Amino acid sequence: MKIGIIGCGNMGGGMAAHLLASGQSLACFDPHSATLAGIVALGGEGAKSAGALAQACDVIVLSLPKAEVVQAVMADIADHISQGAIVLDTSTSVPATSQAMAVLGVAKGFAFVDGPVSGGPAAANAGTMTMLLGGDVGAIARLKPLLDLLTAKTVVVGGSGAGHAAKIANNMLCAANLVLVSEAVRLCQAAGVAPQDLLEGINAGSGRSGVSEVNFPKWILNGTFDSGFTMGLMRKDVGLAVDLANETGTPLAGFDAIADIWLNRAAEIVDSADFNEITKFTGEVCDD
Repeated sequence: MKIGIIGCGNMGGGMAAHLLASGQSLACFDPHSATLAGIVALGGEGAKSAGALAQACDVIVLSLPKAEVVQAVMADIADHISQGAIVLDTSTSVPATSQAMAVLGVAKGFAFVDGPVSGGPAAANAGTMTMLLGGDVGAIARLKPLLDLLTAKTVVVGGSGAGHAAKIANNMLCAANLVLVSEAVRLCQAAGVAPQDLLEGINAGSGRSGVSEVNFPKWILNGTFDSGFTMGLMRKDVGLAVDLANETGTPLAGFDAIADIWLNRAAEIVDSADFNEITKFTGEVCDD
């Protein structure tokens, strides 16, 4: 199959680099010429436009910043996509957008699969991402050779839109755990327990999480804060969880307080900062 990637930033560029290093032929498009040139330098084929890429490829991978951009790109390429092709949307989008694009795909003869990813740029470059998949099971099965290259783990969570709903829930929990584990660390420091010792205990018990097992030792306790994922991106994801709760009429009493910290009370931590820096928020200074 001829593979194309639209969006060659941190995640899309990492996927492209890994596929090229694995010996795959790859077409790429990005509106930023310098970004696209970087992938061409690695051996990728630079497309003149998103539509030209869509016309030439059997699988089109989207790696875009938000749902509105997914909608705009799909509006641009839908009439150029070949019959029987598959669009794999690895962006962090929203269920309604994926569902609408899947309906569009049925009308025009292509499949649209939502496959948001976790693991950050390092995992994209290494082919070790986790992908949550939603959509037609036949299309997902046809994607298996590509998924085996890009991911260490895939989970099919349901029909169209389910992948993006699950990703929103995953990031919602990550956002909450960053705040809660940092509060647990401060509480136990005040009681005379060293953070490293506390985390060893937590990670041996029922309170463990990806945040306590990975984020704290890898990016927080050592003060590096260089995960490659920003405060602004996590704030966007927190907002997506709040929006989805409002759209579905689902009360999130516990998460509402966490969301308020991310969106309103930690304003001194700028969007460009690493998202793990939310652990610096103590609640002692707020905008109220």
